[in-house]
Amino acid sequence: MNVQEIIDYGTNIALTHGPGLLKAIIVWVVGVWLINLLMNGFSKLMDKSKLDPSLVPFLKSIASILLKVMLAITVLSMLNVEMTSFIAILGAAGLAVGLALSGTLQNFAGGVMILIFKPFKVGDVIDAQGYTGKVKEIQIFNTVMTTPDNKTIIIPNGGLSTGSLTNFSTEPKRRVDWTVGIAYGDDVDLARAVIKKLCDADTRILKDPEVVIVVKELGSSSVNFAVRAWVEAADYWDVFFVMNENIYKTFGKEGLNIPFPQMDVHLHQAK
Repeated sequence: MNVQEIIDYGTNIALTHGPGLLKAIIVWVVGVWLINLLMNGFSKLMDKSKLDPSLVPFLKSIASILLKVMLAITVLSMLNVEMTSFIAILGAAGLAVGLALSGTLQNFAGGVMILIFKPFKVGDVIDAQGYTGKVKEIQIFNTVMTTPDNKTIIIPNGGLSTGSLTNFSTEPKRRVDWTVGIAYGDDVDLARAVIKKLCDADTRILKDPEVVIVVKELGSSSVNFAVRAWVEAADYWDVFFVMNENIYKTFGKEGLNIPFPQMDVHLHQAK
């Protein structure tokens, strides 16, 4: 093939496929520009929707990838590329990847749900999946918690988003419950008065709702009081522990006995 034949062949290719190729390039350039424009608007919309800031980049990336894949398929179709087989291969590959990463995708979906619906936030104390601790970080696949003894717990978001969860930080007030026992024969009215005095003396215990002090049950070795008081959520454990100590110290001074299990052993000498 001489030079003239090469020039003629190139000219023929250019005249035959040039307009379609030029059109495809223009569509690609304009399409990418429009996608970037849409992504900027989408980002501003996400900022105004009060979504978690860590979720916005992920949603933006997914939307951008999907739009660019659709644009690429459109451009290839304009170039008369057979897309049926390509789409079938792409679908099969997507299915295979989805099956291989089913657990990871479940955790990703769980992270998105947590960030959108906010059943808890960073700093909340929760009980979930058999662990209790403060939420340190909410990642897209996992949630990081710290336990009261300063252990780090990493929980996958899949189970966390679908399982039962207790959030101790949602409400500003919490009820503290004690069970206080006195011995049979002790003065019930005196015991109630002593408990009421201790509760009134602790300024962290709220006056409204009032403290409830009632006889809960007649146990096998004690008369048990149920004591229920309301406090600010941050004061819960301090009030709980201090009241236990105050009850123990004060009951002895007032002549009230706190019973405890005892065992009598009788020894018989065989004749």
